[in-house]
Amino acid sequence: MQLVILAHEQFPGRAKTALGVLRYGDHDVVAVLDRDNAGDRVSDHVTGVQDAPIVASMADAPDADALLVGIAPIGGGFEESWRDDVRTALERGDDVVSGLHYFLAEDDEFAALAAEHGCEIDDVRRPPEDLGVAEGVASQVDAEVVLTVGTDCSVGKMTVTEELARAAEARGVDAAVVPTGQTGIMIEGWGTCVDRVVSDFTAGAVEEMILEVGDDHDVLFVEGQGAITHPAYSAVTCGILHGAQPDSLVLCHEAGRDAVHGYEDYALQAPETYVDLYESLAAPVHDAEVVAGALNTVDVDDDGDARSAIADYETALDAPAGDLVRFDDDRERVLEAVL
Repeated sequence: MQLVILAHEQFPGRAKTALGVLRYGDHDVVAVLDRDNAGDRVSDHVTGVQDAPIVASMADAPDADALLVGIAPIGGGFEESWRDDVRTALERGDDVVSGLHYFLAEDDEFAALAAEHGCEIDDVRRPPEDLGVAEGVASQVDAEVVLTVGTDCSVGKMTVTEELARAAEARGVDAAVVPTGQTGIMIEGWGTCVDRVVSDFTAGAVEEMILEVGDDHDVLFVEGQGAITHPAYSAVTCGILHGAQPDSLVLCHEAGRDAVHGYEDYALQAPETYVDLYESLAAPVHDAEVVAGALNTVDVDDDGDARSAIADYETALDAPAGDLVRFDDDRERVLEAVL
């Protein structure tokens, strides 16, 4: 499938969905929409991902099969300045894929255009209708279950999940990703976006996914969401932890971050505090140990400084840690601890 990714005024730093699809998706990205960087290429701003031209609007983009909304703003709202691009995509007969809480298929204008031009709108955050409460049986699957957890949202849990799964497969391990967020679903082509699920059914939604694939693979890497101390998102974090009943945890953090993203009045705790919190919260349902850490050093320019930050993080966790994107040997070392 040929994709155009919408990332206006957010690329690359705040367009994590766009970056995730560029890095891990198996689609052919033919353009990225970003008014601020039009005329550049993706490779001018970030390396190690699929390259594509950056253009100012959908009208400037090459022919494609779909437009994918590559921005995941706090609250998941739709920005009206994107309307012309979505309208143009639908008028061209392109499908539209969105991970927003605002469902584009329920927008009267977009729904009418999709019907008129014979294209589809896929709101990947829309949950299945037949979810129920958890039965507490996820631990009964044959696979080892590994869950990425975090000190905050947007620290790299999805990225670490994908990196570990791919590294495991490269070793010959039969591994699979269990996506719980919009970006993971767009990459993997399946999953349930748990932050849109009725709270009573969150653990059940995760458990259902574990049961669906848990006897078909040796290791499941479950994509975590939020953080257990997050003032807004802690509920979904707890739901995943108890629904997945993981055997081990990988604690993700961003180097230099000392306050909750978007809630800067709330300070982050020391890394070892999160180890205790996650392990103690998991224990009454199913014992899970933080066996490794992943440190996002994207904002650390010097490799030596990044290595130093990773060493400090390892000391705090008393477990192997690394930046799985920046350093290949870190990825292998963390994977070894997980396996």
